[in-house]
Amino acid sequence: MFHQLLTPVGGSLGLSFLVALLPIATVLVLLGILKRSAWQAAFAGLVVAFLIAVSIWGMPVQMALAAACNGAVFALWPVMWIVINALFLYNIAVASGRFDAFRDWVIAHLPNDRRVILVVVGFCFGALLEGIAGFGAPVAITASLLILVGFSALDALVFVLIFNTTPVAFGALGTPVTVLAAVTGLPAAALAAMIGRQLPLMAMILPFYVMALYGGWRSVRNLWPVLLVAGVSFGAAQFIASNYLDYTLTDVLAALGSLIATVLFLQVWRPAETAEFPIVRSPLDTPKSALPPVAAWQGWIPWLLVSATVILWSSFKVATKWQISVPWPGLDKAIAITLYHDKPYAAVWAFQPLGTGTAIFLAALITALVVRLPAAELVRCMARTVQQIWLAVVTVMLVVALAYVMNYSGLAYTLGLAVASSGKAFILFSPFLGWMAVFLSGSDTSGNALFGNLQVVAARQLNLNPLLFAATNSSGGVLGKMISPQNIATGVCVTNLKGQEGAVLARTFVHSIVLTLVLVVIVIVQQYVVPGIIPAFPAIK
Repeated sequence: MFHQLLTPVGGSLGLSFLVALLPIATVLVLLGILKRSAWQAAFAGLVVAFLIAVSIWGMPVQMALAAACNGAVFALWPVMWIVINALFLYNIAVASGRFDAFRDWVIAHLPNDRRVILVVVGFCFGALLEGIAGFGAPVAITASLLILVGFSALDALVFVLIFNTTPVAFGALGTPVTVLAAVTGLPAAALAAMIGRQLPLMAMILPFYVMALYGGWRSVRNLWPVLLVAGVSFGAAQFIASNYLDYTLTDVLAALGSLIATVLFLQVWRPAETAEFPIVRSPLDTPKSALPPVAAWQGWIPWLLVSATVILWSSFKVATKWQISVPWPGLDKAIAITLYHDKPYAAVWAFQPLGTGTAIFLAALITALVVRLPAAELVRCMARTVQQIWLAVVTVMLVVALAYVMNYSGLAYTLGLAVASSGKAFILFSPFLGWMAVFLSGSDTSGNALFGNLQVVAARQLNLNPLLFAATNSSGGVLGKMISPQNIATGVCVTNLKGQEGAVLARTFVHSIVLTLVLVVIVIVQQYVVPGIIPAFPAIK
């Protein structure tokens, strides 16, 4: 059995931390500074991680290869299977004219103001898609809709990526919270309640923050009522659902609540007309629909069908039917996690042929039938999806392979231990631990599995509240989502920015840091000023 090393560089935790950072630094420099494409940055980061894991951390070559392959396969199924089918649904909507119809509905029922469209589509509608699909698909779909009303591709992607944060912790029907409870031993309901007392505050800030970026402070002053309604309705619904209802439904309820409240509010309140941000009907790079125009309300058909399908699919636990658990050869329980008292590191790939991606695929086929899309056009939609997504699939496979090599070799645990050993300064670094995990993996679920328990162990050693810091790992993680190469690569696949992922990262990186620092302030206040806001839970021995 391979026992992970924590301080292999001269027995120094500080030096080992710096060396373990090199794969992450490689990706950030190549992507954000040198503006290389995401797949090139991810490949280089994987090579650096592999060499360090084998030569310095002492991981056997066969295990390092097995870890990379395990990560790549997991990225392909279930992660990219979900994204592929979400984009397939999107292409069906475009080919059938329902995407144009959705734009027509938005234009007919909302003010002639791109700033308002940004809030309703980027924030409210994007949150609904995150609850259904996630893994970057909401970014691609909502960015495409924003491009249709006059946004540049870069602006659309940047703003949608920033918005695609607060819903993430409860995405996929609360899976990140469920996993966090499993690895920490803390009650899922209490963790959900705590996360639901952090992220609603961020949700209330986000519409104002993004509007200041897009339209300046004058736009914030002009639009503050609708920004307040969107943020407060989402945050309030997120708080109520996570604390008093069912945390697995938090995303869907919060997104629907915010979308309905904001659209209804705009029927009785309109911002002053301005010639500066008018809606411009811009074409997409995809072929136009060959079918005759349809009524605007039909633009909702694809999204209502996929929402209903995924919710029913999850409610009846269809995804677990015929599941096959595959212990990864040469890796499963062949590694001891030194940081966790030599706990055997499991490596089991859960193959779910009826997973969420399959539910979205079924919804896409149902949509094609309902809108009477010709079979030949359906085949063209499939081909178009493959053409759009193949490079993003390769990129995500490389990124997740990199994350798995860092996890199984022990590099990630060295990073976590260094942060956890920072003493009282840990409260400043704790959100960035989750942030770093999600940057690497692209998934809040994976970030919680990696560092959730470490946050609890460190908090108890420092006499801090373990529930607060377990939740902070998830809340910090969602703010790393906007700079995740996985998320960015998926977002650009339907735009003209393929290969320019670095330009997107350069725009989102500083906002990711700023918003994570805001979370740091929230955590400090909750720990030291209003500790009563932290839910009580039974002590776990």
